[in-house]
Amino acid sequence: MKIKHQHIFKELRRAITDGEYKEGQRLPSEAELVERFATSRPTVARALRELQHLGLIERRAGSGTYVRRAAGARPDLFGLLIPGLGETEIFEPICREMSRFSQTTNHALLWGDTTDEAYTKEEQAEQLCQQYIARKVSGVFFAPLELTPNKDAVNQRIVDALERAHIPIVLLDRCLYEYPRRSRFDLVGIDNRRAGYVVTQHLLNLGCRRIAFFARPRSAETVANRINGYRDALAGHGITPDPAWICYGDPSDPECVKQIMAQIGAEAFVCANDITAANLMHTFDQLGIRIPLDVRIVGIDDVKYAKLLRVPLTTLHQPCRHIGAAAVRAMMERIACPDMPARTILLDCKLIVRESCGATLNPAPEKLGAGFN
Repeated sequence: MKIKHQHIFKELRRAITDGEYKEGQRLPSEAELVERFATSRPTVARALRELQHLGLIERRAGSGTYVRRAAGARPDLFGLLIPGLGETEIFEPICREMSRFSQTTNHALLWGDTTDEAYTKEEQAEQLCQQYIARKVSGVFFAPLELTPNKDAVNQRIVDALERAHIPIVLLDRCLYEYPRRSRFDLVGIDNRRAGYVVTQHLLNLGCRRIAFFARPRSAETVANRINGYRDALAGHGITPDPAWICYGDPSDPECVKQIMAQIGAEAFVCANDITAANLMHTFDQLGIRIPLDVRIVGIDDVKYAKLLRVPLTTLHQPCRHIGAAAVRAMMERIACPDMPARTILLDCKLIVRESCGATLNPAPEKLGAGFN
């Protein structure tokens, strides 16, 4: 059986963090690891390089590979710049894993506070950026602002300031710009275009044809990508959506939702994210519109309350813990190799089928719970 380098990396990282290999202890040689994992030497070497990039091991010419000694070493200090951290539930598990993963690699993570109501979200983001520059952090994980009037200008000022201070940046979840523009920074998240495609395709497979997309104004570029995936899925079924099918508004406003339903009479809604879906479902309850009998709903994110809604929500599960770990690895690799081209690191997702899509009303032949592949 062929062993991939990720498996070896994870096993050795676990052994180091669990104390099976102590600080300063020599690891088995590459030849010994090749025999132990029944794999090739390049595969083992790649796993060791990743451990070295994370600062877990050091390789001494002519001597071997050793667990790195933490004593006397200054740990890297990273900053989290996530405006409105508590407003988007996917960031809590992402940051929790980043914190855990950073601790295992002898690094520290600063959680900046952006909840002071005396300042706007935009003002707090720029203030936090300046605090990180003053602290001379080794890198910043940044989720660009959304849903604010001046988000694009503020996001640009933040990355420009960090670049002038020579502080590496890894973007979380979203890019600064909409496709086809691309920022100069590494990005870790999911394939949002495919996410929009998968949830829309699921509704199409259930027989829905008049499918609308609901989002809040000034959403992040991730939403634009999800809309493109939504369009791709409809086009695959020969459906050209009326422009009115792509709805921007407040999902918790009954008048707004009533007007949208009167205008387009949608059979189903793809929501930009779970919080939009949850608010829309609550508004439908107020209006006496039954889910999924009168209208079907799907979301994207699979936040922790999605399965606890009155009608449990069909949604796409983001692998938040793995995104967090991948972000820390990306930062360490960026610090080790600053001249690498910018990378987009996209993780797989899984469709979670629950009652809101009406699958139990007319189950389709597709494989429920299928992932992106």
